[in-house]
Amino acid sequence: MIKKITQYFLKGLLLVAPVAILIYIVYSLFIAVDGLLVDKLEMIMGFKIPGLGILVSFIFVTLLGFIGETALVRPFKKALQALLEKIPILNLLYTSLNDLFKAFVGKEKKFNVPVKVLFNKENNLWKMGFVTRGTMIEIGNEELAAVYFPHSYNFSGELYLVPSDRIIKIDISPAETMKFIVSGGVTHI
Repeated sequence: MIKKITQYFLKGLLLVAPVAILIYIVYSLFIAVDGLLVDKLEMIMGFKIPGLGILVSFIFVTLLGFIGETALVRPFKKALQALLEKIPILNLLYTSLNDLFKAFVGKEKKFNVPVKVLFNKENNLWKMGFVTRGTMIEIGNEELAAVYFPHSYNFSGELYLVPSDRIIKIDISPAETMKFIVSGGVTHI
């Protein structure tokens, strides 16, 4: 009984931790920068500019992204990545977050083929998602494709391997499709 509860707790922690850590880091950064800037500017100018930390943080993170793409920083990024990959729990968190971010905003965007999939012919039930692999030849099944189905009102989803003949590409942008699915169909497409 205790072993099962511990397993469920650890699985839940793995689901929540990456998002919670990211939110905490971004929130802390905004609060810290906003606090420093507001206090310093108030001493200099005599009035507060609330929210300035958000703008400065955005510029700082964007600048870091730009610097991170330079040839000077790449060796340091590779060394840090190699170090993180050697630490068991951090490796899991880092690679999961890294792959997720690359799927949405990286050079190799994964959620760029929105589709609808017939799940129940009898009742004509369909699901919307994104093809992440056109074939599953890696597992010896070429007629299956990997389709990711985001959950509505949540930052999670499910991956199904479905027969390719049940997949129909739809003429909606990936961003609009994701908004539609995540909003539970409330957002207009």
